[in-house]
Amino acid sequence: MSDILVGQDVCKTYKGDGKKVKAVDGVTIRLKKSRSVAIIGPSGAGKSTLLHILGGLDKPTSGHIVLDGIDIYKLADKGRAEIRNKRVGFVFQFYHLLPEFTALENVMMPAMMKKSEIRNPKFEIREKAKKALTSVGLDNRINHRPGELSGGESQRVAIARSIINEPEILLCDEPTGNLDSKTSESVYELLFGLKERIGLTLVIVTHDEQLSRKTDDIIHLKDGHLDNPGFI
Repeated sequence: MSDILVGQDVCKTYKGDGKKVKAVDGVTIRLKKSRSVAIIGPSGAGKSTLLHILGGLDKPTSGHIVLDGIDIYKLADKGRAEIRNKRVGFVFQFYHLLPEFTALENVMMPAMMKKSEIRNPKFEIREKAKKALTSVGLDNRINHRPGELSGGESQRVAIARSIINEPEILLCDEPTGNLDSKTSESVYELLFGLKERIGLTLVIVTHDEQLSRKTDDIIHLKDGHLDNPGFI
């Protein structure tokens, strides 16, 4: 099985109060197509920082992130943003839904950024958003605003938004951190169901041991270091 995303000797250093802190320190990992991976470790281990670097959101101090042969941090900001929009989806602990828009309108937004590629953008994007919401079980909530949705429903909207552009990689940062155990389980089932149906590479930062046991692979981070080097 081929690599889809490679992080090579990745470091991220933050400076503050006259000190340097290495949030990520020399991490090398290889992510396989259509595999699920959990990134686990104690608070402050660098999990979220690594995820953001892998997704093109946070430039590493040193090292390389290579997506299908493209070193994404050698691209200009515009080129990296295009790759994020087309090939990578993001799900965060906090849903980041715009409260004044309906679930349907929130889901449509990433596709609106690439509407120039679509022949009939308004109709086609709306239909894709409906399909995405149906795939996460919310076809009856498309016209509800975030304030009218439960936490689990809001996270499902966020997941639908993350897959509307049919990404190859879905990066999730504590996707069930705000949810109760029952709702968390339904989100797990949704994420792994999507992985199987559309062949996503699924990467999840989590403190939830139950969730990590469901993944194909586990990456352990401790103090910014890879704690299971046999994984790479």
